[in-house]
Amino acid sequence: MVSHYEFLSRILFRQCSKEILKFSRWLMKEGLIRKSMKCPCSHLMRLKLRNGKNEPIWICRDSCHKGKSFAKSIRHGSMFENSHISLQMWMHFIYRFAQGLRLRQVDMLQEGITRSSATLSKLADKLRRVCKSAMKRMRKRGKQTIGRRREIVLIDESKFGHKRKYNRGRANNRSTWVFGMLGIKVERRRPIFKIVHCRSARNLMPLIKKHIRQGSSVISDGWRSYRNLQNEGYDHRIVNHKEHFVDPVTGAHTQNLERLWGVCKSTIWRLRGNRTQNMLKDHLDVIEWTYWRGNNHRNGPLGMLLHDIKKKYTMPT
Repeated sequence: MVSHYEFLSRILFRQCSKEILKFSRWLMKEGLIRKSMKCPCSHLMRLKLRNGKNEPIWICRDSCHKGKSFAKSIRHGSMFENSHISLQMWMHFIYRFAQGLRLRQVDMLQEGITRSSATLSKLADKLRRVCKSAMKRMRKRGKQTIGRRREIVLIDESKFGHKRKYNRGRANNRSTWVFGMLGIKVERRRPIFKIVHCRSARNLMPLIKKHIRQGSSVISDGWRSYRNLQNEGYDHRIVNHKEHFVDPVTGAHTQNLERLWGVCKSTIWRLRGNRTQNMLKDHLDVIEWTYWRGNNHRNGPLGMLLHDIKKKYTMPT
């Protein structure tokens, strides 16, 4: 079976009519655009490629239109509706967005996806909303819990400060605390990020109880808000960072989570995702989506992204 990556790499930049129609049929098969369209006259419309155009349209030439034809865009009702970007460039962008933490605007501008970084930001925002919706559905089903079954959980807090790019723009001292929980089982990593206004036990303990199963092995630093974890039914191990970063007796450490904080901060800063608290939350949701969903699909993040687009923008059969 040809993977999504292989198919897109073969067909994205071919402009002959046969390949354009093949690409459109593939979008229909994936559920990203409608497979059929009904005319207001109740007749089924036909797919037709116009001369000089790089995407087909739905058209009806029934006699009820009195010698004229009624046409409708194949984008009708889809995520691509009201967008001036070609479907090929849209899929090219989705392909690049699925690469996740390696996403760079300068590369995509050079690849000709758009000529404007503002347009790229709008496209990225639309896909972030897709990832956010997918994570929201997962949380509603109560499936975002970690721990137990040989899964160790690391917990820590980190401050995300707004940094000026190239020392330009208005300087301020705005910063946000993020509480992180990272489940580790063999090669699998599953992070959960929550924005908190205060690092007190009153704020952190409800999050721990909600997302970490009782009886789990939890590793943290010596922050006082975690002191009661043992009494709450957790196997709590403390690493005193003032003395060592790896416990010499148990070997416990929080370095995996510290490393993830670095990746998150560099990615969010590069994408200017910390200008507001809502933007920060959206970018953290995308990082969660990458680990919880994107990396677990048989066709990788691209396959899961296409699946979640289809879930958010449901096409009638």
